[in-house]
Amino acid sequence: MDPAAAATLFSSYVLKDGDTFLIANGQGDVVGESDGQFHNDTRVLSRFRMTLGDSVPALLSSMVSRDNVFFVAHLTNRTLPPLGGDETPHGLVHIKRTRFLCADRMFERIALTNYGREEVRLRLVFEVDADFRDMFEVRGSHRAARGQSLPPHPREDGLTFGYVGLDGAACRSSISFSRAPQRMEDGRLCLDFALEPRGRQELYLEVGADDHPPPATRARYRAAASVARTRMRRRQRRLARVRCEAPLFNGWMERSRADLALLTSELDTGPYPYAGIPWFSTPFGRDAVITALQTLWLDPQLARGVLAFLAKNQAKEESSFMDSAPGKIMHETRKGEMARLRELPFGLYYGGVDTTPLFLVLAAAYAKRTGDVEFIRRIWPELKAAVSWIERVCDNNPLGLLDYARAEATGLANQGWKDSFDSVFHADGRSPEGPTALVEVQGYVFAAMRGMSRLAMAMGEDDSSRRWQERATRIAESVERHFWMESGFYGIAVDGEQQLCAVRASNPGHLLYMGLPTHPRAKAVGAQLISPDFFSGWGIRTLAVGEARYNPMSYHNGSVWPHDSALCAAGLARYGMRDTAVRLLRSAFEAAVHFDMRLPELFCGFPRVPGGAPVAYPVACLPQAWAAGSAFMSLQACLGIRIDGPAAEIVLDHPRLPTGVEELSIRNIPLGERRAHLVLKRLGERVAVFVEGPDAAGVVARVRG
Repeated sequence: MDPAAAATLFSSYVLKDGDTFLIANGQGDVVGESDGQFHNDTRVLSRFRMTLGDSVPALLSSMVSRDNVFFVAHLTNRTLPPLGGDETPHGLVHIKRTRFLCADRMFERIALTNYGREEVRLRLVFEVDADFRDMFEVRGSHRAARGQSLPPHPREDGLTFGYVGLDGAACRSSISFSRAPQRMEDGRLCLDFALEPRGRQELYLEVGADDHPPPATRARYRAAASVARTRMRRRQRRLARVRCEAPLFNGWMERSRADLALLTSELDTGPYPYAGIPWFSTPFGRDAVITALQTLWLDPQLARGVLAFLAKNQAKEESSFMDSAPGKIMHETRKGEMARLRELPFGLYYGGVDTTPLFLVLAAAYAKRTGDVEFIRRIWPELKAAVSWIERVCDNNPLGLLDYARAEATGLANQGWKDSFDSVFHADGRSPEGPTALVEVQGYVFAAMRGMSRLAMAMGEDDSSRRWQERATRIAESVERHFWMESGFYGIAVDGEQQLCAVRASNPGHLLYMGLPTHPRAKAVGAQLISPDFFSGWGIRTLAVGEARYNPMSYHNGSVWPHDSALCAAGLARYGMRDTAVRLLRSAFEAAVHFDMRLPELFCGFPRVPGGAPVAYPVACLPQAWAAGSAFMSLQACLGIRIDGPAAEIVLDHPRLPTGVEELSIRNIPLGERRAHLVLKRLGERVAVFVEGPDAAGVVARVRG
């Protein structure tokens, strides 16, 4: 096998619809340890392998369509042994597998075409199984006991698999074919075909989490395909479209837009971006808020959906197991067996210290972007409850900071976005004693209190407005006093003994995004973030070279996370370092080129070398929502764009176009009831801006600098 074909075969191809996603290899087979079809955090298809008799088809090519709806694999036969006649030479039968997900089911069409001059007889063999493992088991968690796997139940058109969990919950999944298999034995289903010269036949199949599946037919396939494509287009159209004349940059924007649409599920509260595939295809609080902030200028409705869902699931009671307290905003929710049995706390888990202030930051930003006061009024009780939780925690901290300490050993030890066990430490490598106050979280609280102060004025609550503004001022003073280091940078955290963890990490970049530091200190932080200790050439490392736990191959201690780099870029741009933001956007784009235009959750932090490529992190989620959204946040940072929907005004503060882009358009920007197109053109050192579209007459664009 040539290297290109081998890379395609062993690559993973992802489809998603609602609470169901599917990971398979280039052949279209489910054979890897983490491959499968998952529904509600349970693997309902753990093996799905197609062969021609005992021979694996030769792979020609495979792809996922640009809109992320269809997986397509082209294969051909190897030399086939006789099946009632002469052997069939290699490369006479073309096999095209086309697959998609719709309504939590997998639909597949297998088209067989004989390009030979003689009839071809062949046997398609499908090896199928369902282990019903919980997502955490697939990730490597060990369980002392599992439920009961039931023997596969044969039906005329396929097989049904069953499992009864330790909680007594019954799980089923079925595979059905459009024609009855000739033979079913030990999870192998055999179907025989006789292809006339130049003849073509089609086989349809479906896989779903049910025990009485409808028959698989061509009509069902076509109807479901139409629904799947229509739904995806609807999700994509909600996000304003970025276009330019540079093909590769344009491809990155299009892929990021398509990935956000893929990961967004339509819940009863509105659209919600699931965090990433495979490990995090579920609602996360922090990830969704950051993704909504990244795309707020292009799609305010996503932010509204995130706010509505998080408000609905706000904690109402104290629970040490769930790390919950009244007013706290959800970190994660899961639906699998291990969560239902409380083997893990993640059924509805609140162990994130930053999600609650970020929820408030998003609410204030959404109100400013849209003027949707009625929606803010609707969730005002939840917003005030979130503030109350923050105030209670800050009042119990000697320095007035928002800190965390997990209540039980089953919870997360570290509860910021860098939530691996070793991500917070002292300069000598010691782990701090809690409770721990992270530097970026104080920035979130600062921005949350300022935003809530503005909203309280709109709600007629002047006393609350003043109190929250005073809280923001005190937080800023405490950060400047207790986190600043003589080296010209902020330390990562303050521990439970009020000792600074004097470690240089990327976290202060988020502090800049929230607008807390003074300008001189922001400039000093910016200079270090773009220095070789942090900037790898592909992005900003999570931890500076030379720190005690630095490891460019680690999860949080030296790797590059695209969303983190984008937040840093936005923070630098806020303090006037727009050219640096352009540089970071360029590095992110060049990294994306090496990842097939799809930035992963993270990649290794090795320094860039001439002619080299970024080094992948082996188990990173791909796609990941806030990695896809980072493209749009970085672009916004370069353009210096701020949109006031109610006033139908677009302000661009010292805009800079991306390197290599001479003209860029942003189509269908929502401004209240209006939609407008923005066109930016490079004119020497300046950028000219034009407003187009049917509502252009009512929209004002202002350029500063």
